[in-house]
Amino acid sequence: MPKTGKSGRDLTGYLERQFLVAMPGMPDSRFARTVIYVCSHNAEGAMGLVINKPYPGLSFNSLLQQLSIETTVEPNIVVRQGGPVETGRGFVLHSTDYMQPGSVAIDEAKGIGLTATLDVLRAIATGTGPQHKLFALGYAGWGAGQLDTELQENGWLTVPAEFDLIFDPDLDSLWERSLGLLGISAGHLASVAGHA
Repeated sequence: MPKTGKSGRDLTGYLERQFLVAMPGMPDSRFARTVIYVCSHNAEGAMGLVINKPYPGLSFNSLLQQLSIETTVEPNIVVRQGGPVETGRGFVLHSTDYMQPGSVAIDEAKGIGLTATLDVLRAIATGTGPQHKLFALGYAGWGAGQLDTELQENGWLTVPAEFDLIFDPDLDSLWERSLGLLGISAGHLASVAGHA
């Protein structure tokens, strides 16, 4: 059972299953206007996938060809830049109608899983994979306490993740729509947050 504080908030993974939405003044240009789905967060660090940045110049079909995976269907998937860590490693965030050995349930209530094996790519290529899927190369990672520090420095806003936004193919407006989950627009945020 996870540890909880006086508020009942889970202290061992309280940002899991959340969106991190970059503030307008994000100092790290790699994360400007990004939305990250946090897959895990605990005392040792955090891991998430950027869900709204396409990978330039790489199509999912050409990736399957490079991996010698034959297709029987035309998967309409945009390869995304999952983050700057292990950029040659692929991750499929998906609906839990597909769960195989190696798959991890991230959010059982919303039906979201994660698989990082070639088997899921083969399943997608033959039409037997998950109904909802997102393929990302690389991930965003933080060491112990690093993400907490970035939050205290107003680098990120957090909001509970929405299934429909995770798998929405309209990446251009995803940052604004994620801010909208908080009831705010980008125009209401100062590019540099002040401290009282």
